[in-house]
Amino acid sequence: MSGALRAELRRTNFSGRSVSLAEGALVVAGTVALAARTGRASETLTLAGIGALGLVDDLLEPRQRRAGLPVSKGLRGHLGALRGGRLTTGAAKALGIPLLCLAGAAAGPAPRGGAMVLADAALVAGSANLANLLDLRPGRALKAVLPSAALLMLARPATPRAETGHRLAQAALLPGLVALPADLRERGMLGDAGANVLGAAVGTAATRLLPAPARIGLLGGVVALTLASEKVSFSAVIERTPALRALDRLGRRPAPTAPPRTASEGEGR
Repeated sequence: MSGALRAELRRTNFSGRSVSLAEGALVVAGTVALAARTGRASETLTLAGIGALGLVDDLLEPRQRRAGLPVSKGLRGHLGALRGGRLTTGAAKALGIPLLCLAGAAAGPAPRGGAMVLADAALVAGSANLANLLDLRPGRALKAVLPSAALLMLARPATPRAETGHRLAQAALLPGLVALPADLRERGMLGDAGANVLGAAVGTAATRLLPAPARIGLLGGVVALTLASEKVSFSAVIERTPALRALDRLGRRPAPTAPPRTASEGEGR
């Protein structure tokens, strides 16, 4: 990797430490490669497209910030910019990821009716976004993604559709496990690319392995958390809740004794 590229991928996280977005790019590559084992182009292309949109957002948004251009944050901010005639990289994700998920759900194995195709697409897109919303502290998103993927892998595939789900759960679990030590030690971070693609892989696995009622219930939970994130800080809630705070800090490096610097590129991590 060239020095210029390494510098482009460096970020200063919430505690003032230097981390690399190379972790997220490698997670995307690993997840897409493992998803290709399903033998279905729709899943592979959907995850690759989601990873690419996330990587574009990771790389271009800091450049816009350095150039003094306005940068919107959050779903409401990106959609507001879009209404004002300005397409941000976040708005491109907000539009592109659901369209990719819809195409992937429609092309998936044995879709059951138009309503469930829409629900499955929403679950995948919502899971991708929720994983990204959690990626504000070291290991936080992975502590949500990895147990979810492991639970889905416990399902015994008895149909081609379920076998696809099993392999997609593996596609999230294995790269996530590899990335976890560097993430916890604050040497790397998932960024939008890694978090989005892992969340999407878990969401897609759920659409292949869970019955319709469970998927609808899971979608309701994802939507509720996403809407709550526009009003409430997940980090503040976690810090106020002892059990969540202990889990969130498990395996992480101690906070630096000196006051942390502001993230140089506006990254939450």
